[in-house]
Amino acid sequence: MADANKDDFLDDIDTAEAEESAGLTEEIDEEALELDTLRAERDDYKDRFMRALADAENARKRADKDRREAQAYGGSRIARDLLPVYDNLNRALVAAKEDESGASAALVEGVELTLKELLKVFDRHGVTRIAPEVGDRFDPKEHEAMFEAPVPGTKAGEIIQVSAEGFLLYDRLLRPAQVGVSSMPAS
Repeated sequence: MADANKDDFLDDIDTAEAEESAGLTEEIDEEALELDTLRAERDDYKDRFMRALADAENARKRADKDRREAQAYGGSRIARDLLPVYDNLNRALVAAKEDESGASAALVEGVELTLKELLKVFDRHGVTRIAPEVGDRFDPKEHEAMFEAPVPGTKAGEIIQVSAEGFLLYDRLLRPAQVGVSSMPAS
């Protein structure tokens, strides 16, 4: 019987140790689960933070690009509105020089100086002329074909007449040069 009591006693000790071990394991499992949950939450917050940082950087870059474009191209409306002034001054100068009645030299000089000053203002603000010559190749990116005509001695696609100069604001087209283009068929 002593052996039976001894076995029962040992069983009780084993059971108590197993229960205590199970309690500790359960406690460790809960702590590990809580730790895993906290790590996942931390990773989620870190991911959100990194995305917010990237969004903020993209917004800053976009705003900087918009600011630069507004600075460079903000004057395109006024520049476009000044192009007829340039055209009219040019026409007045050509008419005054062609007039054989002897237009006032002072008037011609004044128009020339005004035209030069306007071109200086254009240059200061990034407006450049597109001044094609007769015989140049037609470029649809810079020229507008006002008409086509078969002209002997020319090739198809050559400029045969310039009606109006074109203008660029930096790299943007304000107005295409208005030209006539040869439609002479290839022989």
